Amino acid sequence: MVTISHIVTKLVDERIYLHEAISKRIASFGSVAKRLKPDIEKELGREVEHTAIVTALRRYSDKINTRARDVNFNSKYAEVNLKTHIIDINVLKTQDLFDKLKRFYDVVDFERGDILHVIYGRTHVAIVTNERYKEKILNLLQNQKIKKIEENLVALSFTVGKQRIDKPGVIFKITRSLAWENINIIEIISVDLDVTFIVEKKDAVKGYNALDKLINI
Repeated sequence: MVTISHIVTKLVDERIYLHEAISKRIASFGSVAKRLKPDIEKELGREVEHTAIVTALRRYSDKINTRARDVNFNSKYAEVNLKTHIIDINVLKTQDLFDKLKRFYDVVDFERGDILHVIYGRTHVAIVTNERYKEKILNLLQNQKIKKIEENLVALSFTVGKQRIDKPGVIFKITRSLAWENINIIEIISVDLDVTFIVEKKDAVKGYNALDKLINI
């Protein structure tokens, strides 16, 4: 049976900024209830008391806070790293491209800490690497259909503790911290204990600070 609480939970979860405001208790439950009331009544097909919605919001707020406290990052394991001068090349996926991708790994100097991430989409492949390899990569991509090239990017890497990997809500809490700062995430790359976000250079400092605030000293 669908209840007011079920609908309130769904509506709040669909709105990331409202979710954050509710969890931090910076939003008025009364004002939020008034705003959600038409949607709740439409879904239930009947009128709903304002106080019932407020009560449901308060209860869900308590659940959110409990869940948030369960996901924390200790400075003993977690850290944030920033790499500048990153490029993202988006190429049409073809069989010929797969043959060329093998040669990319000979171009990048991994010993100096440089990066190469190849992300496969349904129709395209994203190649994320350091800008210093732009010309060499483009030479290897001759005759390939390049959709777009994005430069002036940075890679923000967040290392989590081993105890966090299997815990629900970990990735959500990390990405939410960037969304709350209105930072556009161009790519998300998750490898082992590291989650890397590719963002624009203008968001580098803001993004770094947002992720750093997640770490408990």
